[in-house]
Amino acid sequence: MNDIPLELLYGILAILLITSAFFSSSETAMMAINRYRLKHLSKKGHSGAERVEQLLKRPDRLIGLILIGNNLANNFAAIVTTVIAIRLLGDSGALVGGIVLTLFMLVFAEVTPKTLATLYPERISFGSSLILKPLSYLLMPAVMLVNAISNGVTKLFGIHKVHSTIEHLDPEELRTVVDEAGELIPDQHQGMLLNILDLEKSTVEDIMIPRNEVAGLDLDDSVETLLEKIRSSEYTRLPVYSNDLNNVAGILHLRNVSRFLNGDDAQVTQDQILSFSDEPYFVPESTPLHTQLLNFQSQKCRIALVVNEYGEVQGIVTLEDLLEEIVGDFTTNIAEESEEDIIEQEDGSFKIHGGTFIRDINRALDWSLPTDGPKTLNGLAMEYMERIPDGNVSFSIDQYIFETVEITDKMIGWFRVQMDETVV
Repeated sequence: MNDIPLELLYGILAILLITSAFFSSSETAMMAINRYRLKHLSKKGHSGAERVEQLLKRPDRLIGLILIGNNLANNFAAIVTTVIAIRLLGDSGALVGGIVLTLFMLVFAEVTPKTLATLYPERISFGSSLILKPLSYLLMPAVMLVNAISNGVTKLFGIHKVHSTIEHLDPEELRTVVDEAGELIPDQHQGMLLNILDLEKSTVEDIMIPRNEVAGLDLDDSVETLLEKIRSSEYTRLPVYSNDLNNVAGILHLRNVSRFLNGDDAQVTQDQILSFSDEPYFVPESTPLHTQLLNFQSQKCRIALVVNEYGEVQGIVTLEDLLEEIVGDFTTNIAEESEEDIIEQEDGSFKIHGGTFIRDINRALDWSLPTDGPKTLNGLAMEYMERIPDGNVSFSIDQYIFETVEITDKMIGWFRVQMDETVV
């Protein structure tokens, strides 16, 4: 190289440094790019995304290609630098040249391009794919040879590579993605997405209306009583049963009432009411909510009777109840308007009805009462005390202080509950 002008050597060295920077930035950008956004852009027909996705189908080959190019550029840069340094400084120039080249390589061919690639992975990876794609065909024999040797070495250590182009997110990872979406997803939509992910954590037992609160039509009642219940009902569907909810015979949709109510109540019979009722639909109390949502869709049904392992009816669950788990309350319940279950007190505590669901309390007050056991506040207290107290008592569960306010023979009717701020 003694016959090559220094100016040309400087130009060759600059080209090699640029080449090294290109491969360094390409490697970082390809590995840092958002794979899910890449798939989205590729499906929309973005040519750059399609090229990058094609290259990333075999990441081992892509890395092999980049490293071959990067190492060739670095090694030739070292040779050219050594020649330049010796011609300028003599034999001692080799050491100086190595130090200077290392500094230039770190700043201009490694740190700076990789930092830019981390900041703009899409822009750099889409642009670099224009060069890497044809290079992958041109250098395929060398890449295959290097990968074969590399795979052989890894197998000596008991490592067997499995190529997979499919990436999956588990529910918790997907929850993190939604949480970190920020302004990309409106808060309301973000909450709905998180609620959908939470459906698999809950069962129909968690949201069902317990049987003691179910409004229905008992065929053992007189026709006048049944018609009065129909006319005064705030619900559109009523279970029809004989004496006990376990003997349910059908579900009456009030849109069918006009078919047998023709102005003459005397002509209406219990059998007529039953004849216009639909077949009851039963679901186990342990059915996950996301499964039940699909069941409602497949059954073309909006209400189901919840049964336990012995076949006894525990309550009812409706499609509206399930949808409210996703979008929040969107209906007005007249029964709930007549009596508040959670009443804030002047001292900052809350008067809460014993039959209130713990999940509803946590949601309304942003508390974290345990939900892995009993479903209602009374059930939680009964599990803790293992009895119905003879008089009003106080106790604490975690950081929550409970005080019974009203006690009946069967349950604790009302509690006063507050959070103990001194307990972490």
